[in-house]
Amino acid sequence: MEENKQTINDDEVKVDDTKVVEPDNETEAQDTKQIEEEEQHEPTPEERVAELEAKVEQLQKDALYRAAEFDNFRKRTIQEKADLIKYGSQKAIEALLPVIDDLERAMQHIDKAEDIDSVKEGVALIMQKFQGYLKQQQVTVIPANPGDDFDDKIHEAITMFPAPDPSLKGKIVDCPTKGYKLYDKVVRYAKVVVGQ
Repeated sequence: MEENKQTINDDEVKVDDTKVVEPDNETEAQDTKQIEEEEQHEPTPEERVAELEAKVEQLQKDALYRAAEFDNFRKRTIQEKADLIKYGSQKAIEALLPVIDDLERAMQHIDKAEDIDSVKEGVALIMQKFQGYLKQQQVTVIPANPGDDFDDKIHEAITMFPAPDPSLKGKIVDCPTKGYKLYDKVVRYAKVVVGQ
C-alpha cells in the first residue's frame, strides 16, 4: 500500500504519470496585461469615426477618378468616331488615285493622238483598272438585262414603255443607268425601262 502513496505538492499534481502545472501568479499577470493591451488597442468611437471618414474620403476620390477616367474614355471614343466618319473613305480615295492619274494622262494625250485605236486601248485599260478596284472593294453590278424580270428591291423603274414583244410585259426593256451593290447592300438602284 505504501507504494501507491503519492505526495501532492502545491505546485504539481501527478495523475497517471503526467504532470499538470498549476498556473502561477506570473502567468496570470501576463494574461491580464495582454487583455488590457487588447482593450487599449480597441479604437474609441472618435477614432472609429475618423477612420471611417478617411475611408469615405478615399472612396470619393476613387469614384471621382473613375468618373474622370470614364469621361476621358467617352471623349476619346467620340473623337475616334468623328475621325472615322471624316477620314473613313481615305483608303478608298488612295486606291482611286492611280486611276485618276491614268485618266489625266489620257486626257493630256488625247488631242495629240493620231491613232484612235491606241486611245481606245488606253481608255479600255483604265476602265479595266477601275473595274478591278471596284471588284476589290466588293462592289458588283446589279444585273438588269433586257428580258430580265423587274425586281423593285434592286431596280428603279424610271419609265414604262410599250413592250415591243408581248413576252416583255412587266420585264426590263432597257437599262440606261447601271446599279451597284456593296456586298449585299444596294448602293445605287439600276434605273430601268419596264415594258407595259
